Formats: sequence, structure tokens, C-alpha cells
Amino acid sequence: MIDKKKHIYPIRSGLRTYLIKYGREVDIPVHYKELLRFMSSISLYDSRGNDTLWETVFYNEQDRADIHYNLRKIYAILKAEGDMSVMQHLYVDRVDLCTYGNTKPFRVRIVNRINDNFDYFYVKTADASRVYGLELEHLLSPNRISYLVYQDTLIEEHIAGIPGEQFMRTQIKDPLLNPIRISKEFVKFNERCFVRLLGDMHSSNFVVDVTPDFEEIHYRIRAIDFDQQSYEGRKTVYLPQYYKQNNTLIQLGIKHITPESMAQYQREERALIAFRLKTSTMEIEDILYSMERDTIAPVDNVESLKEDLAKHYKTSVFLDCKNMGEILRLSLRQVLHK
Repeated sequence: MIDKKKHIYPIRSGLRTYLIKYGREVDIPVHYKELLRFMSSISLYDSRGNDTLWETVFYNEQDRADIHYNLRKIYAILKAEGDMSVMQHLYVDRVDLCTYGNTKPFRVRIVNRINDNFDYFYVKTADASRVYGLELEHLLSPNRISYLVYQDTLIEEHIAGIPGEQFMRTQIKDPLLNPIRISKEFVKFNERCFVRLLGDMHSSNFVVDVTPDFEEIHYRIRAIDFDQQSYEGRKTVYLPQYYKQNNTLIQLGIKHITPESMAQYQREERALIAFRLKTSTMEIEDILYSMERDTIAPVDNVESLKEDLAKHYKTSVFLDCKNMGEILRLSLRQVLHK
């Protein structure tokens, strides 16, 4: 469905102003380009001996000490609002580079030496589309996102969960699986992505968070890749139901959910989005104001998407939109009108 590599858009003054206003712009001690100074790398394999397509990188001794110290400081800023006392028992176990990713992100594994508990965070090139996607996820979804930006570097927290592809391969036949609950969550996830125009949500770009309750298991599908926020020009790109990689979940929904139930779940999710819009009015208005004065997609994509959405919603108001920010504003307005 996506046949061209996405362009990287720089963070311009409008978005930078938003990030500063809401505390997302923070001076950090090491930047993305500094992590590129590694001397060598080796392929990283999982516990079953499969190539993860990540590479563990190694720095010379002088650079390694400085870089690892500064990465620990970044973790303290991200997780503890800069309280450096949390660094006392932490060390950097590994720095990995994703060689196939659009922006070649680094993943840092942080370990607590007292109990061997570990966590991850990511260091990436700051792309405006991705930052808009992260912020909209924070504001409009049930999830909260921790991220920081400084100049051309983006720091993201790790989003825990079972990768969608792995969940469909290993969990779908589990006798404890509740097919109705996971199908309902996929419908709601599909609706969230479409309303806020987050694209490319195939099984490699989301995780399933499984939470056992006292008498049932709850599921939440969470996006982990936000590069395709308001970028592509086709409506179907923003609907996870059209990705063949998601067929296992799609077929499960067809089997266990009636059209009436699906429509109910869609209305429920739109009502929740409308509530979040009303409770975060200032932040939403500020982020849309920035998007409407920014360029985060080619003109052809803007023209194509506004025509698709005009047909979908049966209204010509989308045809007057000049950029992705205006299209997103109208998409969110449909939720409020409903």
C-alpha cells in the first residue's frame, strides 16, 4: 500500500514553539549524530537464534565512557524529570542500530545492576511527521507517551507489548484468548488510526498489551511507529483493516463480531476521542495551528487524501483544505459533529 519511501521533514519554528511551550523540548547531553561514531557492529540475534535485523554497535574506549554516561543522563531526564540520583544503579548494557528503519534509530538497553531489571529507549533523527504523531497519540488515544526533542534529535520511550506479528503467530490459538475482546480492540484501534490519520499500522508497527484481570484478560493495541502521521494520500493507508499482515485479526473479527457490534464499538471509540478533544482543547488547538502552517506531506498526497475523505464523509468541505493540518482538523470535527 505504501510504495515510496517517506520524506524526512525538519522541525520548523511553529512546531518548535509548541514543543517548548509544553515541555517537550529539553537540552540533552548526547545527540543522534554522536551515536554514529561507532567503530564496529555485529548482528543481533534473538533467543532462538533468529536475526533481529538490528546491529549492536561498539565505540572506542574513550567515546564509550562519555556516551554511556550521557545516555544514562538522558534516561534520567526521560523517566525521572532529570533526577540524577536514579543513575546510581543503572548502566548501559547495549546500544543497537536498526539498519532497515526509515530513520535508522538507535535502541539503548538500560539495566539496573541491583536486580537486573532492564528498560529501553530510542534515539532517532527528529522528523516533524513523527513528532506530530507522537503528540497526537498522547492527546487522542488512551495511552500517554514520553518523548523529548532537542534540535535534530528525538528521544522516545519504549512501548511495551507483544509485537503484533508475534501475537498473531503465537497467541491467537491460545485457549485462554478471548477472541471477542481482541476483535473489539482491533475495531477500536482501526477507528482511532483513521480519525487521527495515522497510517502504516500493519502488524510490525503495533504491539498488543495483554493485562490479566481477576476474571478476564484485557487487550490494548498500541501503535509504536508514528512516521506516517498525515503523510500518505490514500484513505486506505489509515485503516489497519486493509493491511494483509493483519489478516489474522481481521478474520477473527469477521468470525466473532456482528456488523451491529462493530458499529457500536466504532461509535464508542469516536465518543472517547470527542471527550479527549474537549478535555485537551488548548493543546489540540495549538498542535493543529502548527500543522496548518507546516509542510509534512507532498502536495499530491494532500490533494488525493482530501478527495478520498470528501467521498467517505459525503461532504465537500474537505476539498477546500490546503494542507494535512486542515484535513486533520476536519477529520476530528466529524467526530465532534457525530
